[in-house]
Amino acid sequence: MRFPAIAWFKGQRCNQTWLRDPRRQLSLLLLVVSMSLCGGHACPVICNCTRKAGGFLAVQCNKQGLAEVPKGLPANTTLLSLRSNHIAELHNNAFLGLAWLRELDLSDNVVETVYPGAFQGVQDSLLFLNLSGNQLQTLSKTAFQQLKASIRLDGNPLHCGCDLQEVLNSIHLDPGTKSHLTCVTSQQESVRGRPFIQAGQEMDCNMPRKTMDVAMLVTMAGWFTMVVAYVVYYVRTNQEDARRHLEYLKSLPSDQFKPAQEVDTLSTVL
Repeated sequence: MRFPAIAWFKGQRCNQTWLRDPRRQLSLLLLVVSMSLCGGHACPVICNCTRKAGGFLAVQCNKQGLAEVPKGLPANTTLLSLRSNHIAELHNNAFLGLAWLRELDLSDNVVETVYPGAFQGVQDSLLFLNLSGNQLQTLSKTAFQQLKASIRLDGNPLHCGCDLQEVLNSIHLDPGTKSHLTCVTSQQESVRGRPFIQAGQEMDCNMPRKTMDVAMLVTMAGWFTMVVAYVVYYVRTNQEDARRHLEYLKSLPSDQFKPAQEVDTLSTVL
């Protein structure tokens, strides 16, 4: 980005006469302060840049009819407010280059889509994210899972289901607004229009795991039944063979049942 004042400054002779001019001294001072304040980038015309206590730079672009995140924001921005605009999508790398960003206010827009890489570059620095009062129905887990920030999501027409529950359980919801999340729509009719905290307790989101457990139990029961059936069959078969063998022995002449010792004695006597 070009700074006209810098070009003008370079075009002047840096002599003592030029430096003694109060107006030029003031111009140079304003230039240095402006560059220090904006970290090498000029504040966007539609925004207001102010330095807060502690050296933080706050950039406010509220109520400007913005349809997307403005480009060329100061690199040392620590607080960015884009409240009450018309931003509908947060594209990948929307805040790339704002490595010092701590707070991001996107409340009262019409955001309905957050792309997986929307917060790329600020996922480690961001401490607070305000997305309240938008049009979010579902949330991308990949877009929010790396964020350490406390997140506000109240005032969105959330579609409650197991996917949303999984995302909400994996992010840091702002404690003060967690109870204000409402299930505007849901496939489960009983939770529609109810607070998410209550609805989440009724949604059976462990169905796949329960189904797997039941299938395993049924399989184990089937194997056990087969083993028991085989043992019973084996025992009954052996009992039937033993019974038949006993009946066969009983059908033989009685002298065939004489013990072997008795037979040997008779042979000796003879």
